[in-house]
Amino acid sequence: MEVLAATSHSLSCRFTFRPAISQVQPWKSLRVRILESRLQGFSLYVRTNAVNRHRSCSNSDGAFKHKLLLRHLVVAALLVTSASVAVSKSPSWALSEENLLFLEAWRTIDRAYVDKSFNGQSWFRYRENALRNEPMNSREETYTAIRKMLATLDDPFTRFLEPEKFKSLRSGTQGALTGVGLSIGYPTGSDGSVAGLIVISASPGGPAYRAGISSGDIILAIDDTTTKSMGIYDAAERLQGPEGSSVELTIRSGPETKHLALTREKVSLNPVQSRLCEVPGSGKNLPKIGYIKLTTFNQNSSGAVRKAIDTLKSNSVNAFVLDLRDNSGGLFPEGIEIAKIWLDKGVIVYICDSLGVRDIYDTDGSSAIAASEPLAVLVNKGTASASEILAGALKDNKRAVLFGEPTYGKGKIQSVFQLSDGSGLAVTVARYETPAHTNIDKVGVIPDHPLPVSFPKDEDSFCRCLQDSASACHINGVQLFPR
Repeated sequence: MEVLAATSHSLSCRFTFRPAISQVQPWKSLRVRILESRLQGFSLYVRTNAVNRHRSCSNSDGAFKHKLLLRHLVVAALLVTSASVAVSKSPSWALSEENLLFLEAWRTIDRAYVDKSFNGQSWFRYRENALRNEPMNSREETYTAIRKMLATLDDPFTRFLEPEKFKSLRSGTQGALTGVGLSIGYPTGSDGSVAGLIVISASPGGPAYRAGISSGDIILAIDDTTTKSMGIYDAAERLQGPEGSSVELTIRSGPETKHLALTREKVSLNPVQSRLCEVPGSGKNLPKIGYIKLTTFNQNSSGAVRKAIDTLKSNSVNAFVLDLRDNSGGLFPEGIEIAKIWLDKGVIVYICDSLGVRDIYDTDGSSAIAASEPLAVLVNKGTASASEILAGALKDNKRAVLFGEPTYGKGKIQSVFQLSDGSGLAVTVARYETPAHTNIDKVGVIPDHPLPVSFPKDEDSFCRCLQDSASACHINGVQLFPR
């Protein structure tokens, strides 16, 4: 299973989603597996409730805990009953190989999906109806049936991936990307004023970045096909392609509409850039500041951050700036590991599943290498998913002061499951809360202070803004590190 803390899909083939992907075993015995999955789900609940660390998110203990356990004892009895009924109604005909693949996908959703009402429908009844009525005479027809099943959940982040797309997703978490270098998402506003897909970030140095596309821009069309009702994964497929091929985008940036032709290329995702900024004349007020820009959470990110900190500390840095602007997320475990670098103790994030059961990621300080130096964190509306987990952890533990604008607001976590034919499912499995029990979904992490409008995003300009008191973007050490 690969856990993904993602809000966006990176259209350079970069997926902002997680750790080792598990093989879902083929469906063997339909009758046994139905009952088995339900009974296992109940057993898991009883075990987690027996552990003091697992409680319901955003709820008090005491009476609630007693009622919750009683309620789920009743629900468990109903589940066993419903499973027995479902067994009695199992299809009597022989299941084909295509039927088995469909059931494998159905079972994965049944066991992992965060909403156990399945968007207000009977998941067992859907399975029975699909097996009776959906054509599954070829692999493509089976894939269509799986996509149709997932569409009933009305969750844009739970989706099916053909074998090649699944392979691309895995490579995206390893830093090997080909495309235009964009991370996109769905607009979070509720006024319906935006028709299209929103740019979360453009990879520094990539084709989109060089063309001037930036956070908050709206993609109106891809190769003359409107994005008004286009999903982000459909958009990803259209934006990806052979290296050297071209794609045309219609972009709205503020009041301006632009038509751009971009050439796809391999985008190298070095997750970290760093710089030592010496601030002359500041006396004892932090004359050396270590600037670290983290652009993505791939399998190299935590190691790269550690290396940057070690290098900067060897040059007597006594304060740090961690820049998470336009970082659209990535691997959830990397976000956790990077939080541990900065924290000597404390909760990093709470994970809430469909039952309200809470899992806790915390740290005892054993992995910390920079837990005491003053720390400022820069965020913007392109800061999403795993970046928001990290920013929320550092803010709520009072480890850092946040500067910038509210983050994107993606408070849900996806896991990736491989099916037996090499295809896969990305499934929304949980939501998370910050250490202060803040649900940031569609709201974002709120910074402590704004940044000057003209504040730059590259390390060289950042240093100049600290050094030049006459600059419009100037901010001094006292402002950056008020604690």
